[in-house]
Amino acid sequence: MNKRLLTPLLLTLLSITTLSAQEKYGKAFNLGVGGTYYGYVGHAVPVIMLNYEIDVVKNFTLAPFIGYFSYGRDFYWYGPGPKPHPKPPHNDPYYYDHYHYRQTVVPFGVKGTYYFDELLKANKKWDFYASASLGFAIRSTHWEDDYYDDYDGYRRSSVYADLHIGTEYHLNNTFGLFADASLGMLLVGLSVHHP
Repeated sequence: MNKRLLTPLLLTLLSITTLSAQEKYGKAFNLGVGGTYYGYVGHAVPVIMLNYEIDVVKNFTLAPFIGYFSYGRDFYWYGPGPKPHPKPPHNDPYYYDHYHYRQTVVPFGVKGTYYFDELLKANKKWDFYASASLGFAIRSTHWEDDYYDDYDGYRRSSVYADLHIGTEYHLNNTFGLFADASLGMLLVGLSVHHP
């Protein structure tokens, strides 16, 4: 065989062997559910996040992600409105006016994850990681004002960024359970790995 062909072939085989000897984290579909907190609503809001991890280099993955959460509030106040609200809170006949607000947020982008298993000499059943997410969030906001009998809304996008730490426990070669804590939300979920 020609020496010019043999050298690149041997280098390719060596790099494939080296890569296959490294632990793989990618080729995993992750579904997380949890909550996020907004002071405006005054309580936790349910959230769902999906991503698909792909190996990039040793101990590092990239994962396109998309999420969803929505929250709303109802406001009541005293006032000489043109019509009373049909069901005033606490059966108080003096609650006249009602205002409803809802915002839906869809974040999407890419999550980069570095795994510390090798550094921590972790058991094969466990993964420990730190991540950063970067993308955009589409926010759709609607409100209804019964006082004026009108409905309005708008949609806008903004930059979405978050930092995470997390862990995964591997039930077997295919399924794992994870917990992910970030600046914006807390998630628990299921990972599905495939070769």
